[in-house]
Amino acid sequence: MRKDSQNFKQSAEYDLKTAEHMLNTGRYIYVVFMCHLSIEKMLKAIAAEIIQKSPPKTHNLIYLIKLAKVQLPRELFDFVAKINNVSIVTRYPEDFGKLLEVYPKNIAEGYLSKTREVVKCLKEQEKLKE
Repeated sequence: MRKDSQNFKQSAEYDLKTAEHMLNTGRYIYVVFMCHLSIEKMLKAIAAEIIQKSPPKTHNLIYLIKLAKVQLPRELFDFVAKINNVSIVTRYPEDFGKLLEVYPKNIAEGYLSKTREVVKCLKEQEKLKE
């Protein structure tokens, strides 16, 4: 496995653990943010193996799925599309108070649970097993 792929994979696992810590401390917006980042880095790990160079600096998960040539089950793909759409608002909120209302604990828990499923699925990709 390429060194950059290994780094992306390790960093993705670290980010997922950070999301868990953010949940435990009530920082729910950052749970969603770190979940997105974890998926992004797993996809970049696979993409680096496919394109044999460091992947582009993008946060667009759908683009990375295509670049990495990953086939996700429909339910997981739909979740990735959903979290992809919240990336910008969690990074650059127009109304922070509203954002806090939109992402309470139960929503953050749901994002974290689904992210764990996506990351597990991505870890099972053949390109990361070589």
